[in-house]
Amino acid sequence: MKALEIKNLSFKYKDSSRLIIDDLSFSIDKNEFVTIIAPSGTGKSTLFRLILGLLQPQKGSIQLLKEGNKNIIGYMPQKDSLMPWRNILDNTSVGLELNGYSKKEARKMAAASFEGFGLKGTEKLYPHELSGGMRQRASFLRAVVNNPSILLLDEPFSSLDALTRRKMQAWLLELCQREQNTVFMITHDIEEALLLSDRILICTELPYKNLRSIDINLKRPRNYETTLSNEFIELKRLVLNILDGLEENKGGREE
Repeated sequence: MKALEIKNLSFKYKDSSRLIIDDLSFSIDKNEFVTIIAPSGTGKSTLFRLILGLLQPQKGSIQLLKEGNKNIIGYMPQKDSLMPWRNILDNTSVGLELNGYSKKEARKMAAASFEGFGLKGTEKLYPHELSGGMRQRASFLRAVVNNPSILLLDEPFSSLDALTRRKMQAWLLELCQREQNTVFMITHDIEEALLLSDRILICTELPYKNLRSIDINLKRPRNYETTLSNEFIELKRLVLNILDGLEENKGGREE
């Protein structure tokens, strides 16, 4: 079953003659974790804006799996974007309120996941009282509490320091292996992509037209010992070689 299917998608900004995406097609299966990797300045975030409906393509279609009678997309940006005037429980339940639940119902539903997300005891705290890693956990919970058909992660840990980022990668790895979420992630971190993903997509032609799909057949459950294996190192070398070839021919700016 397809959670996301993109067919013959083309897009350019109104003030530009240059296509960002040109006749692009690919799909993501339900419960699959897929990561897209490409150099900076190639418009990866533009693709997410199209999926979210914030931009409209010149051509093509984007089809999402419906949960009930709704297409629900969870989105986690680079920065946590928590509202400073709301406590953590109210921040994580805001999406449920926007989808029609009463404030009481929304709080109850969000609170039920606090322990599983390592947030127990933070319900009445405010964002400025939490560490960067804890704020990202809250942002992730806010994105998934609506039970979305697909979760979009836009470089979710890029703003964190190296040690916290590593801890959060391990946390996300354990969480996604347990929950079997459908995830589409953007990252510049090749090791992060290989550790977390079932499959990675690499931009091989600009504008976005062909994406090279590489299955990550590393055994699960995975941990940081996985990154030391010969299989992991060979996959990393493959990705680097593909990206090095693209970087030599790259042009344009990040959209």
